[in-house]
Amino acid sequence: MLLSVVTGEFSLATLLALACILGASALMSGLSGFGFSAIGALCLWLLPPKLGVPLLMSLSAANQLMSLGQLKADLKPLREWWPDGPAPYLAGGFIGVPAGLAILHSLPTSTLMAIFGGFLIIYAAYSMLKPESLHVPYRSSWLAASLVGMVGGVIGGFTAFPGAAVVVWSGLRRLPKRESRSIVQPYILGLQLVSLAMLAVKHPETFDRTYWALLIITVPIVLPCTLLGVNLYKSLSDVNFRRITFMLLGTSGLGLLIKAAGAITLFAVAATAVAR
Repeated sequence: MLLSVVTGEFSLATLLALACILGASALMSGLSGFGFSAIGALCLWLLPPKLGVPLLMSLSAANQLMSLGQLKADLKPLREWWPDGPAPYLAGGFIGVPAGLAILHSLPTSTLMAIFGGFLIIYAAYSMLKPESLHVPYRSSWLAASLVGMVGGVIGGFTAFPGAAVVVWSGLRRLPKRESRSIVQPYILGLQLVSLAMLAVKHPETFDRTYWALLIITVPIVLPCTLLGVNLYKSLSDVNFRRITFMLLGTSGLGLLIKAAGAITLFAVAATAVAR
């Protein structure tokens, strides 16, 4: 039944391509703690954004649940979530998510994605070339963390990639890999779940048979690849963790640029068709 739903709408080649993209996304996210939707953005070449973004949110949430379950020792206890843990980021993120979802459903996002993708590439390249030249104090205020979280919430609402702003901020603070993950991963999971809940309330048509069929088919691909990435992470030093993080940020930026270019191309094709 499920297979007939997706095979009726997508070719076997498309489904295999989705499986490869999502498997790679899960592996890298399990390894680094973030970036599932950034690499997964390549799926939006194959799926319409109003289907692809919620699917990525759902798979990202499953990815984070799997990796957090494997990394309980890296998490702060709840009593330490404020002000130096994920709580300020989550508070800001919850404020930003509605704006991001509004962008997803009403405004063209190609320009924003191109700018943000370009920023990630430049920052990642700069950080790898001169890792000691730019930083902010290790201890930052809860207000700064909330503002960073709000930016991530806006971005995550229309790209399904809320973690980028928090990862950049953690990199500027030079947090050890354990502390970085203890902030980034609960933040991503919380925002993905809130975004999905808001979509369910405001746009229930999002979760149609095609969405559920794709989700059930892809979850068994994502979870084992996540577990493999988590096991690789446990053998990384802090230095290698930062290198992989910056490489993934650059890859994420490239994914967003590709996504933006695809949106621009589609817009140009549509405009040409209308003009004719």
